[in-house]
Amino acid sequence: MRFARIVFLVAGIYGVLVLTPMYFLENTIGQQTPPAITHPEYFYGFIGVGLAWQFLFLLLSTDPLKYRAMILPSIVEKITFGIAVLILLRQGRVAMSTLGFGSIDWILAILFSVAYFKTKPENAGA
Repeated sequence: MRFARIVFLVAGIYGVLVLTPMYFLENTIGQQTPPAITHPEYFYGFIGVGLAWQFLFLLLSTDPLKYRAMILPSIVEKITFGIAVLILLRQGRVAMSTLGFGSIDWILAILFSVAYFKTKPENAGA
């Protein structure tokens, strides 16, 4: 349980620290990595949904066994971004630097999987 608590706490804090500043970076992102963001509703929607997941990770860190079922969609959340980054990179649609963020999600997906299997209820059905 200690492992799972730490993994989800670190993931949640990291995510909040990375995503929150993005609310103020729409123009900067467009200038530094053109073209400009043309659909801000997707950009801000992504940030909002991403932050919601970070708060779930923080909740999971309080009692991984109680919220164990939510670890599975958390793994999917991490894998989907990792897959998207790999596909977009292969298509030449994102910079190589984006692979770093995708890799962090792959690492977290693995750690979440380990946490899931380490938090098995010992006396299920007893």
